[in-house]
Amino acid sequence: MGAWQQVYDPFHNPGLSAAVAAVPIVLLLIIIATNKMSAHSAAVIALLVAIAVAVFGFGMPSVLAVKVTGLGIVSGFFPIGWIILNVIFLYRLTVEKGLFAIFQHSMGSITPDRRLQLLLIAFCFGAFFEGAAGFGTPVAVTAAMLMGLGFSPLAAAGLSLIADTATVAFGALGTPIQALSVSTGIDPFLLGQLVGLQSCVFSMIIPFWLVWAFVGWRRTMEVWPPILVAALGFTIPQFLISHYIGPWIVDIASAGISMAALVLFLRVWQPKEIWTSTKLRVADDSATTMPIPEPLKTMPSFGRVVFAWTPWAILCILLSIWATDGFKKLVNPIFSPAYAVPGLDKVVQRMPPIVAAPTHEAAVFSFTFLSYTGTGILLAALIAGVFMGFGPIKLVKNYFKTMWVVRYSLITISAMLALGTLTRYSGLDGTLGLAFARTGWFYPFFGTALGWLGVAATGSDTASNVLFGGLQKITAQQLGLPPILMAAANSTGGVMGKMVDTQSIVVAATATGWYGHEGAILRFVFWNSIALVSMVGILVMLQAYVWPFTQTVPH
Repeated sequence: MGAWQQVYDPFHNPGLSAAVAAVPIVLLLIIIATNKMSAHSAAVIALLVAIAVAVFGFGMPSVLAVKVTGLGIVSGFFPIGWIILNVIFLYRLTVEKGLFAIFQHSMGSITPDRRLQLLLIAFCFGAFFEGAAGFGTPVAVTAAMLMGLGFSPLAAAGLSLIADTATVAFGALGTPIQALSVSTGIDPFLLGQLVGLQSCVFSMIIPFWLVWAFVGWRRTMEVWPPILVAALGFTIPQFLISHYIGPWIVDIASAGISMAALVLFLRVWQPKEIWTSTKLRVADDSATTMPIPEPLKTMPSFGRVVFAWTPWAILCILLSIWATDGFKKLVNPIFSPAYAVPGLDKVVQRMPPIVAAPTHEAAVFSFTFLSYTGTGILLAALIAGVFMGFGPIKLVKNYFKTMWVVRYSLITISAMLALGTLTRYSGLDGTLGLAFARTGWFYPFFGTALGWLGVAATGSDTASNVLFGGLQKITAQQLGLPPILMAAANSTGGVMGKMVDTQSIVVAATATGWYGHEGAILRFVFWNSIALVSMVGILVMLQAYVWPFTQTVPH
């Protein structure tokens, strides 16, 4: 088959073309929000609608649409579904051996206050996993941990999603920044500086916002000192590292410093009134299919506490190794077959003004199995399982039980990744991007929202930067704006779309055993996401037009 060129205005009416391009994503969000059907059914329906729009609306050959869908399904399971499966496997092993109940008790010994446990796990611990692995890992791990500590499913899922925002722009060892640099041609160090400056504002806000979403403003102010410690403990290193070292270890280092600062502070300070409720201030159904740890009948010894923390320590150590370039360079040559999809690789051609010059889209699935984050989590689970006393047969049985528990979630994630992949290869994303680019003087605000849309549609700040980084640069140049400002805004604004990304919502629902309640999670986080991306948009508007904010932008 010859090259197929993407068409961004098939109806010769930009507004109508954008409206048609948005149908699959809007339909998916509406179905999930209304809880009219299961998430996996909604994802499959939205995918079928997207295929119809791509083929009949945008002229994509049907054979290409089918091949793109297949590529997206495989890319959905690897790496995201692979992460979820193995995180839940590890969690279930710790619960079965009674170790998660001890972990829960030891966390309570740091602080029995649920607000501060939320801060420690969802914000600090989640930021570490975002920096080390990304791609759904922090939400999966922290939501499961909060559930094990007794948080209700909606609280554990929704609050983990809100916490996983300000850290995402530097997630997975700076991968989003590196992807943005490739798509724009701008130095990643300079991009990291500006993204770091923008993110610092929200790294100070998110810890307060997180606790406020849980207990309200008055109860938040009762614990403002440790919230401030956690916020400053993360924000100051984030600023310094992104400005003077680079974007690659920002989250890991900042998370470690923030966690240490918070734990040390809590050794000398505790709130006057301990908050023990684990439910949100909204209607909160606590029915879940996740195994819940049995309450402890006797006080655990110090040795048992160390034993209970060991599986999670193994996970942290292995993920820290798995995320390094050195490890990837070591194992990928051993096993990393790459499959170019016949009849699809280099067949789709992206066209100006989405890109500066016609560009052939690669369609290659790199099966870097050994370096997948999920593989590191699986190895950690197996090592921890042996450490906890599980035999090989018992581990295999537990693994198959876990696969059965998360089967619908894996279908949903794969279908949603297929939807995001089809959106990219069919040019629907370009049509939506061009609609935002026509907003003129208000483009700094709506360009920020474009990054949000990219993450909401693809589930990844990295993917959003690849999709829209070039468009942001081109549009900024046409409007006389600093290209680096809009490139950075795409990433910083994009992270606020992480909490409404349907893949992340499914991850959170799976980790809490609340599958089938994705709509409740979406309704809870949606307005938080809109408010936060609007705040980012206002900041970018100030940096574009208002002194002294304009002086913060490198030229």
